[in-house]
Amino acid sequence: MDTRTPEQYQGYEQGPIRPPSEAGSLLLRVMRNCPWNRCAFCPLYKNSHFSRRSVDHVKRDIEAIRASLEAIQPHLDRGAALPASPSPALPSFAPLDPRAFQAAWHWVKNGLRQVFLQDADALALKPEHLREMLQYLTQTFPSIERVTCYSRSSTAARLPDEALVALRQAGLTRVHIGMESGSDKVLRMVRKGATYALHVKAGRKIKDAGLELSEYYMPGLGGRALWEENARETARALNQINPDFIRIRTLALPPDAPLATEAAAGRFVPGSDDLMVQELLLLVESLNGITSQVQSDHIVNLLPEVEGVLPDDKDRMLEIMRAYLRLDPERRTLYKVGRRLGFLSGLGDLDRPEYAAQLARYCQQQGITPDTVDAFSAELIRRYI
Repeated sequence: MDTRTPEQYQGYEQGPIRPPSEAGSLLLRVMRNCPWNRCAFCPLYKNSHFSRRSVDHVKRDIEAIRASLEAIQPHLDRGAALPASPSPALPSFAPLDPRAFQAAWHWVKNGLRQVFLQDADALALKPEHLREMLQYLTQTFPSIERVTCYSRSSTAARLPDEALVALRQAGLTRVHIGMESGSDKVLRMVRKGATYALHVKAGRKIKDAGLELSEYYMPGLGGRALWEENARETARALNQINPDFIRIRTLALPPDAPLATEAAAGRFVPGSDDLMVQELLLLVESLNGITSQVQSDHIVNLLPEVEGVLPDDKDRMLEIMRAYLRLDPERRTLYKVGRRLGFLSGLGDLDRPEYAAQLARYCQQQGITPDTVDAFSAELIRRYI
């Protein structure tokens, strides 16, 4: 008999991450951390324990959000615009869960339409528990149009088809899968806990259940040794799946990621920015027969304009990458520095003479050259993760 004392409710919770596409979403934590937690490129949960939240606790979070929305509503009924952040000067808000109130305030300002279920693998919950949470959520907030979550291919592949369909019927609309790579060699190297075949099986199951699917691809994950393999095998998997979204997430190595330790020891050799553009070029060249939307929605990506819907925008995306690779080393250096500093929003900005002049002065002052720019770029990327 299990004699453990049930965990006490500690109030509304939020986890550490969400996709950039969920910036306006209500964040609802249904489980904590990651049940796998071994990926060599990810430091996020390495000192944390995985646990599932109970249905009751998630429902209490939903109730805390509802109470906060009810407190905010009279303010809106008076026709007043909400300030950028909650004001502690409004006394009627004082008795509320402060974390729930902050989340509700943010959600109101973004239209009350989207919810993201945290943390790393919401499908690792018992399907009947997740279904009950979803039903309570959508019944409580009828304005919701989209409910999304992260999951792993290994988790989704194990779920019965009828369980995925039931989750969609209960309100789940989109699943984000961190494929990262379709190469079995790369997946083994970074301890992803997945294979090419598993990625394809999971992706097809999610699509067949009527759910939208976002697959994440990580240029650079194969390093210098496996960059071509990373691109070709990932494209081969994506061509089999035809996900709704292919999201680009360029490899970044924060110092506490296990793969950073491998790089420091010389056992993993990261690719340069230029090599990762070549890799992305090869991937897009190799995508055929699918209708996915390619999105470059993260600051770590060097060329944010590499976005579009396949197959119509394929040639345009390819030309952006080829135009970058045609730049002479000095112009490429200016662009890398400008992009990594957040000064340039895309390759076209480099055509503005005043921008190029400012970047040239900055590079001269900092001693940044074509030979040193990749180290500068890698350091700035680490700060974004």
